[in-house]
Amino acid sequence: MTLSDSRTSGGVPRRISATDAVLAHLRDAIERGELTVGEKLPTEAELGKHFEVSRSVVREALRTLQALGLTVSRAGKGTYVAASGPDQNPIFGSYSARDLLEVRRHVEIPVAGYAASRRTQDDIHLLTHLIGKMEQEPDPTAWVALDTLFHISVAQASGNPVFRKIIEEIRDALARQSTFLNQLGDRRRQSDLEHRALVEAILDGSEGAAVQAMAAHLEHVEITLNAIVRPGTAHPPNEGEEIHE
Repeated sequence: MTLSDSRTSGGVPRRISATDAVLAHLRDAIERGELTVGEKLPTEAELGKHFEVSRSVVREALRTLQALGLTVSRAGKGTYVAASGPDQNPIFGSYSARDLLEVRRHVEIPVAGYAASRRTQDDIHLLTHLIGKMEQEPDPTAWVALDTLFHISVAQASGNPVFRKIIEEIRDALARQSTFLNQLGDRRRQSDLEHRALVEAILDGSEGAAVQAMAAHLEHVEITLNAIVRPGTAHPPNEGEEIHE
């Protein structure tokens, strides 16, 4: 396998992390045919040495490649190229993107409405605190942890413990999806705006506005996923862009 460092050092439209750079390089090598289906990738240690990054950086990049369906990990044997293009239904831990979106639409949209009508003062303090921390958090990993906690806290504000249990069950998949969207879709800033709109609707006690805010948030997630796995067929929404139901 030949890896050219030039593709990680070329001009980019935004500042990218080491993980993003390694991911972009490996994905490009696979999609351009430099790494062929069935070919074994170097070990994490070898890739870390090649790119001059830690193994944790390499591991995160490989996890995203696997979510895209571009690679497969075989226990005790290593990581192999599985496809020359991304799977249109990425896998996040135990669940696919389609699984998550279906469940989230049926659970989190009505949950947002319940949260607006039932939230307590403690719920208001917690959600306000979380969105403030997310907007200021510089570390991508910490932001993802806050993101999952935010969605659990919205479910908690619904006053129904079953809803919270459902979101807690999928929290690992949500975290993996959030990392995926931030790495490949630059979603973080837009997510903060969507979360802020949801919090404001809940604080106002507006059930209809909260439902709309959560529906818009999930639709933005789906649009960004489509833009990642089907380049050229969809575009991530711009800040402030409206979603028409």
